[in-house]
Formats: sequence, C-alpha cells, structure tokens
Amino acid sequence: MSDSSCNACPRRCGVIRSAVYTPNAPMPGYCHTSLQPVVARAALHHWEEPCISGSRGSGAVFFTSCNLRCCFCQNAVISNGHQGIPITVERLREIYQELIAQGAHNINLVTPTPYTQAILQSLQQPLPVPVVYNCGGYESVETIDALNGHIQIYLPDLKYMDSSLSASYSGAADYPTIATQAILRMYDQVGPYQLDEDGILQSGVVIRHLILPGCLDNTKAVIDWVRSHFDDGQVLFSLMRQYVPCGTADQHPEINRPLTDAEYNEAEQYLFDSGIEDGFVQEKDSASSAFIPSFQGEGVLPQ
Repeated sequence: MSDSSCNACPRRCGVIRSAVYTPNAPMPGYCHTSLQPVVARAALHHWEEPCISGSRGSGAVFFTSCNLRCCFCQNAVISNGHQGIPITVERLREIYQELIAQGAHNINLVTPTPYTQAILQSLQQPLPVPVVYNCGGYESVETIDALNGHIQIYLPDLKYMDSSLSASYSGAADYPTIATQAILRMYDQVGPYQLDEDGILQSGVVIRHLILPGCLDNTKAVIDWVRSHFDDGQVLFSLMRQYVPCGTADQHPEINRPLTDAEYNEAEQYLFDSGIEDGFVQEKDSASSAFIPSFQGEGVLPQ
C-alpha cells in the first residue's frame, strides 16, 4: 500500500492517507485512519442473524474507525475512537485462516470501508467460506464494483429514508440516496440469497434496519422501499430492536432513551403487513449493552 488520495467512500475527502498507521498522530479525512488496517477484535461472533452466526459463529473482524460515525453507535469506542491494533495485510490473511480453523461459517468484515484497499489485497486468494461485507450502507458504487468477485454476502444497514435524520445523527444528508443505490448495486452483483442445507447463508444481501426511538415514520419508509424494490426470495430483511443509547446519543434528547414496546410492536406489525416474509425480527432482550463485544484486541495478534 502507498499513500494516495482517498475517495473510497461517498465522503470523497480526497485527502492523502498514510500507508502506515502512526499511533497518537492526527490523521486527515473523515475516518481519521491510515490505509494500514487497524483491528480491535477478531473472534467467533454468535450475535448476528441466524443464517450468518449459525451454530459455530461468524468469524468477525472488527475494524477501527468508520466513514459514517452515527451518534448512537454501539461500537463508538472503535468507530469514533482509535482503539485497535495496526496489522499487516499478511496478518489479516492469517486471521481469516485462524477463524476458519476455529469453525467460522464465514469471514465477517465489520465496518471495513476505510480499509477497502487492504481488504482487497487480503482476498486475492479465495477463501473456503463466504466473505461478509458488514457495513453501514453508506458506500460508493465504485467501491462495491471493486469488491466484485471477492465478497459473497453483503450485510448493509439501511438506516434512513429521512435525510433530516441522517444529517442530524450521521452527518450524511445524502444517506438515503447513497445507501439505496449501493444496496441495489450489491444485489446486482451477488443476486438472490442462497442458503445451504443447514440454513447458512452462502451468498446474497441481508438488509438491516435499526429502529430508532421516535422515528417510526422513517422505519416504515425503509420497509416500503425494500418491499417496492425486491420480490420474495431476493433479499433478506432484518428488523432490529437492539437500540440502546450509546456514543453521543445523550446530545440528542429525543433518541436518548430505549425503544418502547409500543413502538416496536407498531414497527413489527407494519413489517408483517408489508408482505415481506424473508428475514428476521429481534426479541426485546436484544436491547442490552451485554451484547456489545469487548474490543481489547482479542485474536488480533499472533499467539
């Protein structure tokens, strides 16, 4: 990797990102990180959708930094901070193999966008399990095109169809347009979802939506968009109840509270009434900080 002007995400900062991570050194651009991958955790993860976690777990690699930085992020310590360990591309490949040896159903790249260049290098040799691109949905179609042939499963959020909310909470007024274009490109690339005989996803798109308190109209608009753009059997939709105030949500009093049962019941009923049947809903106990992983470098350095 070499220093280069970065336009990998829709922010299109155009800054020169250093090829090598330098601890405690200020870095330009929105993601404030180097091209060298920085990883906070690499371990089997059992809290994804059932078709991804399966019985053995998903091989989740949690990258430091993010191109979206939502104010309510549950992983704010790594997405908005710099907690993580810089590694080489070669070490990243080794991590994939170690997780596969532990039984991972897939390799799950969590918040990978700032490190797309390194990830592409790490995936030059195909893996024996599917690779999951687990992102916030705020992706450029050019980056999605670059990933063609290397990613089998896309796991994007579709957080907003309301640009005023995306501007307030994620600093991205163009999020609805950008994310929907990216999701359509993802689907064009990998096609209808495919499960194996054990119900484990082998390829396809899973669209996630986290319900925000007081934002049911936004949730309904997301459901409407998915229903109007995809037929049965094409994508999976995951309606997420796990919101708990994190990050800087306390600076936004209207979302600085848990979701109520009435709000979730209304959103769930709207989903059922929409006719979308391929997907998942979450139980109430998913809204707990107990499900937020520890980011202390587990599995990152060689043992």
